[in-house]
Parts: sequence; C-alpha cells; structure tokens
Amino acid sequence: MDDNLNLYFDNAATSWPKPEAVYKSAEKQMRNVCGNPGRSGHTRTLEADRILYQARELVANLFNLSDPSRIVFTLNATDALNMAIKGVVEPGDHVIHTAMDHNSVLRPLGKLKMEGNITATVVPCSGQGYPDLDFLEKACKKTTKLLIVNHASNVTGTRAPLKEMVEIARNQGIHILIDSAQTAGSLNLDAKKLNPDMIAFTGHKSLLGPTGTGGLYVRKGLQLKTLREGGTGSHSELDLHPQEMPERLEAGTMNSTGIAGLSEGIRFINEVGLENIRIHEENIRHYLYEKLSVIPGIKLYGPPLKEHCQPVISFTLPRIDCGELGFILENSYGILCRTGLHCAPLAHQAIGTFPQGTVRISPGYFTKYKDIDYLVHALGKIIKLKGI
Repeated sequence: MDDNLNLYFDNAATSWPKPEAVYKSAEKQMRNVCGNPGRSGHTRTLEADRILYQARELVANLFNLSDPSRIVFTLNATDALNMAIKGVVEPGDHVIHTAMDHNSVLRPLGKLKMEGNITATVVPCSGQGYPDLDFLEKACKKTTKLLIVNHASNVTGTRAPLKEMVEIARNQGIHILIDSAQTAGSLNLDAKKLNPDMIAFTGHKSLLGPTGTGGLYVRKGLQLKTLREGGTGSHSELDLHPQEMPERLEAGTMNSTGIAGLSEGIRFINEVGLENIRIHEENIRHYLYEKLSVIPGIKLYGPPLKEHCQPVISFTLPRIDCGELGFILENSYGILCRTGLHCAPLAHQAIGTFPQGTVRISPGYFTKYKDIDYLVHALGKIIKLKGI
C-alpha cells in the first residue's frame, strides 16, 4: 500500500475534504474574532453577530425561504431532530415514520414510546428502500400529529418520494418533518414549494461544513416547546427564555467558529451550483454501481437508477465479514469506508442485511473516477486472495 494513499469513501457520515475556504474561515474566526455573539457591544462580538446572521441568510436562501429568523442553529441533525420531535408532540399523539430512518429519529421516538407518551407506526419499505405509500395513507388517524420523512437513506441512498409523502400528510392535517441529513447541499429542497413544517439539516455532510454544525427550519406559526433555556444576550432582565425566533430555540454560546466554516461550505455550493453537484454525484454513483455490479458474488443494495439515489451504495460479499473487509480495505489499500449497521437497524431489516450489516461506499463531490477504479481493483484482489 502507498503510505500516502488515503481514499475517503465515507461522505455519508462526514464529507471530506472540505473546500479550502471552509478551513480558512473557521481558523480566521477562531484567531481573529472569537467574540460571543449577542453578548457585548465590542467589535469582535459584532463580527460574530454578522457571521451568524449571514449564515442564516445562506441557509434560508438554500431552502428558498424569505425569513432567516426561522432557521435555528443546532449541534447537528440529531440535535435538530430531537428538538423538532420533542418540541411538537404531546402525550397521546401518534407519529408516523419509515423503516429507513436513522437512530436520530428511532431513539427519540423510542424513549417517548417507552415513557408512554406517544404511539408510533413504521411505514414498511421495499428491499430497495422505497416506502409503501398505500400503507402510509392508511396509517394516518385522528391522533396522528407528525410524519417524519427520511429524504434519503444513509444505507441505500434511496430518495423518498418527498412530494407525494408531504401531500398525504398535508391532506390529513399532519405536521411534516423532513430529515435532510443526506440531501441538504446536494439536492434542491424548496421549502416554499414543499411547504413542510420543519426541516432538520446537518452542516458536516453535503453542506461541506465542520462537524458540530446543523440546524432546524421551523415554519412561521408553529411554536415548538423548548428543550433548553439560558443565555441569549437578549431580554437579560427576564427569568424566562425569549419567545422570539430564533432565540426561542437557541440558548448558550453559539458555535460561531463552526458556523463561519459552514457559511463557506454553502458559498462553495452556490458557486459550483447545486445542480452541477447533483449531476456529478449521480454520475459517480452510477459509475460505482456499474463497476461493482460485475464483481462475482457481490450483492448490491439500493436502486440501480442514479436519479433515485444519493451517492451511497451498500454491498456484501459471501464468506467475508463486513468488518473484516473494511479493515482490509483500509490497512492494505488505504481505502476508508463504513461497515456495520450505520445507525439504521430498521433499514437493514428492510433490505435483509440485519444483523450483520453491510459495507457502505459513499463518494462525494470531490471523488474522482480513478478513485472508483482503484476501489474496484482492490476488491478484486481481496476476492482472489480470499478465494471467494
């Protein structure tokens, strides 16, 4: 193995590399600004305020929203999903979600169910990850408060029929929460057209920002219960948290360093063009799928059509454990990927890979075709050595 080789195929977890401006902006904020947003009147605080405001505008524009104050910054998509779920449901409510959901949805719901606060229905999905829309429509009832839509699976890459699912919920008067962890930054998410109630997003994946960044869009008129209260720099004379957005859902010192980097990630996306990013990622996934599909014994999971998927492919090989294969790929060939259940156990049950999981390859915008060729070459050598 070339000691300098480090091919990264784990963009569904965290994208890498980042645009150079992301690194520089975060470092500049830490070295030269580092003020506490909203807490003082000196120049560093004012600059930190500017960074946060511009970031809200960038996210709002990305989702085609006119009011940046409806964008709340969080630690990540998990934090945003917890905030959305626990902020909207009440005891006795019914929630619908799909089998492709991540543990960032399953576990908050699991706790609420365990405590006897809610009931929930799981919409089954096909072996390729498509939700059963007929089942979804029949699952809606008078007590249904919330539909959670996984925009794209982190296991198969399968994109949900978002428009159809939103329409079903809207016709029943059900709140809609979109989990865009795998799509924000690479797919067009027009909130004005879709009209969801909430969109949870993360900054460290397709938005190309640092870890520890993310957020939640909350439509005007929807008032969420708060998960935390504390300092905001506004209304400091009160012992109750401010009710205005976005302060209502933000408490404590913001990650302005990470958010400065996130802004540059979004600016890079705007410069390259969201459509160009989508086309490249669809083409690179298609190339990967075609190359992997001719390997003897390999089993691929997810739709073959590039228009139906994010750049994620899971696979298994006979007679070799996924964890072992991932270890060999890194230690013998310098290829970094993810193995196991990917924090989505119901998805693996749906596609038939529970409990062993899969090897997941997730290229990104910076992945080159020659990187795919090298991966396929490495898998061929492993298969030969293992006698598969």
